[in-house]
Amino acid sequence: MPSAKEILALRRAAAYPFPEMLRGVSQRPDGSDLLKGTLDMLILKALATQARHGFAITAWILETSADVLRVEEGALYPALHRLELRGLLRSSWGVSENNRRAKYYALTAAGRRQLAAETEAWGRLAAAIGRVMVAT
Repeated sequence: MPSAKEILALRRAAAYPFPEMLRGVSQRPDGSDLLKGTLDMLILKALATQARHGFAITAWILETSADVLRVEEGALYPALHRLELRGLLRSSWGVSENNRRAKYYALTAAGRRQLAAETEAWGRLAAAIGRVMVAT
């Protein structure tokens, strides 16, 4: 017999037919990574053209994905700090669109190289999964 947690997961899946990774959830309920590095890659892409503060990053990802990918604050800010510690982002304080103090993040040269590498790897992975899914 399924546990209450499993039943809840099944109900959520039935109510939202997209795969869990497409909902922008950075981690499964058990804490394991869905696709390791996916959130980091999305953040790097959001910063590819301009510096943004945290809320603007999540808004850009949500808008660009046609309201499919939702990044929670609890996943975003640890990822931003992790990327900054790895030297892929730099941050500075500024004023947001609504005149509030906000921390802005921008790609470093290392971040641009990492984004290029991840974009290439993602393309290979997506193509491989596509070939498997259409195979008969």
